[in-house]
Amino acid sequence: MSESRYAGYRSYSYLEAGTDYPVFDLDAELDRVPAYDLGLDTAQAERTRRLVEENVVISLHDHPQVFPRDVGRIREYIRTGREHTGYAGLSRSGMTAVFDNLMDGTACVTSKSGWKWDDILYDLGMRLSDIAHQDYVRIAYGTEDILDAHENGQVALVMSLEAATPIENEVDRIDILYGFGIRQMGIAYSEANGLGSGLKEDGDGGLTAFGRRAVERMNKLGIAIDVSHSGDRTCLDTFEASDKPVFITHAGARGVWPTPRMKPDDVLRACAESGGVLGLEAAPHTTLSPDHPRHSLESVMDHFTYCVELMGIEHVAFGPDTLYGDHVGLHHLFASNLGVHDAHKGPAYEEVPYVAGLENPTECFPNIVGWLVKHGYSDDEITAVIGGNIMRVLKQVW
Repeated sequence: MSESRYAGYRSYSYLEAGTDYPVFDLDAELDRVPAYDLGLDTAQAERTRRLVEENVVISLHDHPQVFPRDVGRIREYIRTGREHTGYAGLSRSGMTAVFDNLMDGTACVTSKSGWKWDDILYDLGMRLSDIAHQDYVRIAYGTEDILDAHENGQVALVMSLEAATPIENEVDRIDILYGFGIRQMGIAYSEANGLGSGLKEDGDGGLTAFGRRAVERMNKLGIAIDVSHSGDRTCLDTFEASDKPVFITHAGARGVWPTPRMKPDDVLRACAESGGVLGLEAAPHTTLSPDHPRHSLESVMDHFTYCVELMGIEHVAFGPDTLYGDHVGLHHLFASNLGVHDAHKGPAYEEVPYVAGLENPTECFPNIVGWLVKHGYSDDEITAVIGGNIMRVLKQVW
């Protein structure tokens, strides 16, 4: 990997702040919370550094945007359509590529309910305009862009959507999204749509006839499919309908923490059997565990060890689902849009202000790799779960 070519660019700095767009006091990208102490010795710390620097490191799901420090202004900020990319934070993250999931259900330029076609294109187009004015972050259209980013000291963004809801009943809109650079898309979010059921629904009718057409079109185009927020039956139907491996980009195991947001063993096994990969989730209050009920890196890694045993290490990766700002506050603000309460139905838990060790995109992978080093995983196993497994699937899908 070459030395980072980040030169200090900040989002929309080609425009005049306060004149061309409103100014918000944005949260910190670096050192927002205290560093997480893994207790590594010198040799372990050096091995961790080497593994992060020398290998392709991919987040299967994140939102690398910077949010206002005042949670009460987040909706106002999003309505401007100008979410700021955390370039400085990404330059210190060790990541080669990030599946960037934009604003999705919180995109509210024209509607407070999110998921509108116009809002998604507005959000995507504005982000692409900003990215086009610098040369550190690049868009990944294929695996070669990820490899080139690693060689050139850049970060590649894989433009992604958590659900296909905005296409409504128009399959050709998938082609339009591909043309705009979308390379990964979910079937449904918490609420059911024209393709299938979301995980907040009491009943799951599975993948619809239109959903099967959409899966076929995504296979033909080369868009990776995600079922993280889909109902269990819809997940299984998607694995069966797709000619290509399918991702669960950000979830955990219901066998560890029994909530609708986690996936049951049969879904996880079916994902692996179809050649797919699970990205382990770390958004607040999702991947909890009985041994570590206060959400932290340790809770997430309890899901990791369970899923490796169940699925095989070649089918496990990480999709932390983090951002720069108060993630817990954002969940409270958009609870109805995101189906947070329905997705988290299950055991009682203690609310934390942030997930220790996995609070933002910058700190995730150094801590994940450090944990794996400390717990005796080999270099080959670590390089597989931090990027190799994802690249294997992308080479089949894209």
